[in-house]
Amino acid sequence: MNGKKMSAPGYRVRVASLLLACACAPAVAQVHAVSGQQVLKLTQAYIDAAPKRYVGSEGHAAAERFIADQFKPEAAKGNFAVDQFVAPNTPAGPFTMRNLIVKFPGKKDGIIVLASHYETNYPLRNINFVGANDGACTSALLIALGHYYREHPPQGYSVWLLFTDGEEAIADWSATDSLYGTRHLAAKWSGDGTLDRIKAFVLADMIGWKEMKIDREGNSTPWLEELLVRAARETGHSEFLAPSGQPIEDDHLPFKARGVPVLDVIDYEYGTKADPEAFHHTEKDTMDKLSAQSLQVSADIFVDLVKLINQR
Repeated sequence: MNGKKMSAPGYRVRVASLLLACACAPAVAQVHAVSGQQVLKLTQAYIDAAPKRYVGSEGHAAAERFIADQFKPEAAKGNFAVDQFVAPNTPAGPFTMRNLIVKFPGKKDGIIVLASHYETNYPLRNINFVGANDGACTSALLIALGHYYREHPPQGYSVWLLFTDGEEAIADWSATDSLYGTRHLAAKWSGDGTLDRIKAFVLADMIGWKEMKIDREGNSTPWLEELLVRAARETGHSEFLAPSGQPIEDDHLPFKARGVPVLDVIDYEYGTKADPEAFHHTEKDTMDKLSAQSLQVSADIFVDLVKLINQR
């Protein structure tokens, strides 16, 4: 398999105390800052524009144009940045890749990074793989969050949206064949001082499907995991958190390795009871697997997480 990897296959991280915290307070009604239905529509529009987005393809360039078109007001203010680099030693040779960064300045010194990868899987380029849940819906979620922060500028830390490139392996997942974009950017930001300003790096991955249960991801920073539980409780979405989880190798790891607090908001299991990964990296990762409800839950949780990180 050439996708995201569990750091310790079969290992389950139990967090009964966190789940108990969920049950200790009633759900609180919330006015939705971001519409799950709108995120679903954005996902469809994104896939229509760039159904195949593997690195080096025309679809990849179309995906970048789609994202950039959503943030013309930010670009006009100098708050849209393209981090272009060359990954020289991939199994298929050198590739030019681009991380896309949208900045919403806040009133406090510090940055909350909200991230998701936007490309599709290179080894699946010859099949009808559109990555509806694995990359498309979370890219749409970031776009919708950007539209929200445009109208409601951050009052605390700055919020930066990071559309990462090269998350997927070019051949087979390994420490050197994966996470190209975040490995490059974590090193770059370490060198220019940006890394020291990041208060939290929060990653969205595979959190749009109809049967979503967000994992307790074992490589995430514990206090951010606690805030995830609290955000789910405050937004009335505790039922969408899984009772356990596992360590996942994902785009947050290069930042964790450099001391940044990280949270991977992910539902790694994406399939049937008989085969929990039946839809992952297959032609079955399609729009019909998604729901506006799951995307509403994800949007509510992300908005609340930003609030809670600011309050910490």
